Formats: sequence, structure tokens, C-alpha cells
Amino acid sequence: MTDAVDQNAARPTVAIIGGGFTGAVVAKHLARARDMDGWRIVVFEPRERLGCGLAYDTAEPAHRVNVPAARMSIDPDDPDDFMHWLELRGEPCDDSEALACDGHLYPARQLFGRYVAEAIAPFLEGGRIAHHRERAVAVERHGVAWEVRGASGTRSRADVLVVATTHPAPEAPAGIGAVLSGHPRYVPDSTGPGALDRIRTGDRVLIIGTGLTSADVIATLRRRGHKGPITAFSRRGLLSRGHADRAQDPYGDFVSQPWRSAAELVAQVRRTIADAEADGFTWHAVLDALRAQGGEIWRNLPVTERRRLVRHVRPFWDVHRFRVAPQIEAVVSAGLRDGDIRVLAGSIAHLARVGENVAVSVRKRRAGGTEEWEFEAVVITTGPAHRSILQSQSWLESLGAAGYLRPDGVGLGLACSETSRALDSVGREVDNLFVAGPLARGTFGELMGLPQVNDHAIFVASQIASLARARRAAAPGAADNGAAARSA
Repeated sequence: MTDAVDQNAARPTVAIIGGGFTGAVVAKHLARARDMDGWRIVVFEPRERLGCGLAYDTAEPAHRVNVPAARMSIDPDDPDDFMHWLELRGEPCDDSEALACDGHLYPARQLFGRYVAEAIAPFLEGGRIAHHRERAVAVERHGVAWEVRGASGTRSRADVLVVATTHPAPEAPAGIGAVLSGHPRYVPDSTGPGALDRIRTGDRVLIIGTGLTSADVIATLRRRGHKGPITAFSRRGLLSRGHADRAQDPYGDFVSQPWRSAAELVAQVRRTIADAEADGFTWHAVLDALRAQGGEIWRNLPVTERRRLVRHVRPFWDVHRFRVAPQIEAVVSAGLRDGDIRVLAGSIAHLARVGENVAVSVRKRRAGGTEEWEFEAVVITTGPAHRSILQSQSWLESLGAAGYLRPDGVGLGLACSETSRALDSVGREVDNLFVAGPLARGTFGELMGLPQVNDHAIFVASQIASLARARRAAAPGAADNGAAARSA
């Protein structure tokens, strides 16, 4: 195939790699910024629509948003924007379970993907944003600019590059992938289209990982009529918690006194939860306060203390922070009550294939001793392999090898500055290379919830607009042109 070069390549260009939620919001706000007049905005994203990404590009009805729809909006000036969108379209239709018993709406995730896609559609139709429907496979530096090459041969020169790529795929515990590779019912990544189709109705299923993705897998299997026993297993056996049974304001102040120690911060959280319960609140209100103040809390902590939090506290934070939708929680709770679902904690001592079955020996964490199990299917839901981020895609690896990208110091993504510019191999800002979305968590902290990701994407767009304004002001003749405009 002959490479296709973007038209109007001489115009200044922002190239965004990744057109999921983060990339779409960055593109949308760049398209609206007056400072970006005359700039091209291109997005490399293989999915048909921008804005859906891994989270919302799913047709599975069991996959629901895990926060009430009333708290989901991409318009910071209109918190009810998504709810209005649903009402105008008569959604959710044919979904009798969308309204939970707590009175909140938890629609299928695909609806939120449609909502974001429709918000960016006018900019695509008007030509303000160009969508290259292909994967980025190579990025090279040429002078002060970048060249992005897509899998279909498109080449785009970029004055500014934005890394808005998705999380890396899950990483199976050591040795499991090598043993089970090629097994007909081994699912190394449950998030791919049709990943669970290979599991039969009566299969005994082992799910390695017990977080939100594990709950999604259980709900999906049960909705499809799966009847076999399911074992969800992880080192600690922690399940994602549900939502509070009533509305509560955030409770707690964690920023008036800047915390410099992970241990002291955790102790303060425990004290605040006790105070909240005495005042009639639940732990949910305290976690909501932590989320809202998360960025400032994180910035106050030294890198060594951030590492301690990630190493020791993250599993407990994740199961309280990432709450399961009530409909999915009900499926898991019913299975636990009836005994056809169990959740266990421990470590895998041995795993082997026995014909088409998988034999597993597990050292139990709490009760002690060892159990021998046998399964027909194994699903990995351990979460993204953030420590392997540079190895997850060839263009990231090449930028890392060239010294333009490096992992952050806490193992959550890519190193970047407080302006979200990438930090190179010696810690210097790369002026025209930005990291947007959850891969910037090492610097910004709480960047997983939709409001925080949305705000951060808008922040990145504002930084790029400021860069464009500065370049325009520094261009030859800019002062003369400005004086002429003022006199006119």
C-alpha cells in the first residue's frame, strides 16, 4: 500500500493518538478554542466512533456505568447534560433494569459512548477534526515536529503530539500465560469483543482478579445463561464495594493540613470514617471527599510516599473507589448467597493443563493450607499492566527508546510535568508532547473517575491552546500584524 499523506500538511497540526473518552474530549475542546484557529486536529483511533474507547465501546447489555447517570456529563457547565441527552432520545429503552432500587439510573455503558460520540460529531462533520480510523504504529521525531504513521499507511506531520492511548492489556500472574496459551477457553483479556463467547454454559470458571472487571464478567456470563460454578480469586480476595443507600455530601478535609506521609494520611482517613459514622454518614462520603481532593493530596506527597500508597493501599482504595453498579452487585451477591459463586484469597502454587481442563493448586491466604481445583475455563481480570506501558505498543516503545517518554516513578503510567507535558529520560519537559488521561496519574493522582478525566482532558487542551497562542505571538511579523489589527 502506498502511504497516504495528510492534505494541507503545511498547516500547524495537533495529532492525538487514542480517540476514546480522553482523546475525544481533548479534540473537542481544541476545536472550540479560538487560539487553535488555523490549526488542524487529527485523531488516530481504529474504532468506528470517537469517544467510546475501551470502556464504552461495548454492546454487552450487562456492562453498565458504575456511577449514577446524573453524575456523568462532559459539559462542566451543565452537570445534567447526559440526563438531558437520555431524555431527548427516550433512553434507556428496552432496559427494564436500568433504574436501580436506589432510585438512580445506571444505563448500559454503550449509551454513554453514543453520547460522547454525538457531542464530537459536529466537529467531524464540519472538518474541524479529522478522524484517521487506524491504529498508530510508528511515531518519529523530525526536527521539532513529529510524524505519526497509521496501520493503513496514513502519515501525519504534527507540531504537537498528544498521547491519549488506552490502558495496557491485563497481565496474567507469572507463568499462567505460558501454560495456558492456546487453551480453547483461556481468556487473557475479557474486554475484547466476543472474548467470553468461548465459555460454555456449564463450564467451571476461574476468574483471576476480583475487581470491577471480574464483576462485569460474572454478570455477563449469568446474563447469557451460564450455569456453572464461578470462582473469583485474587491475592487478597477483595470485591468491589457497592454504592451508599442514600445521597450524601462529601465528608472530610484532607488538604487544609498537607499530608506528607502515606501512613499519616491513611490514619487520618480512618479517623475521618469513624467521625463520619458518628455523624450518620457512611464511608462512601469520606471516599467521595478523598476523590474530590485527590489531586491536591497527591501533589503534597513526596514520590516515595506515593509509591507506598500504590504498593500497600491501592488494592483497598480500588475496591472502595470503583464501586459496582447495583444491578451487577445483585448478581454477584445472589451467587455468593446461593453458593454457585465463591471468592477466595491466596496465591497460586501450581497450575497445569490436564487435557482441556486446568488444574490449579492454591495456597489459601486466611485459612491456611492448600486447595486443589479443576476448571474448564480461566479468565484474567487483573487490571492493566501499567508497569509495562512502554512495551504495550510499538510506537510507545520507540519513543521510550529515543528518550522522549519514560514510566512515571510510581508505576501508574507515563512521567509528565504539572503541565502534563511528557518528561524525557533525564526529566526535562518535552514542550510539544503531552500525556492526557489516566496515564498521567503518576503526576496528577486521581485520574480514573469520569469528572477528573474530563477536567484533565480540558486542562490539556488549554495547555495546547496556550502553546499555540505563544507560537503565534512569537511568529515573525506577529507584532506588526497585531498593531495593524488594533489600528483598524
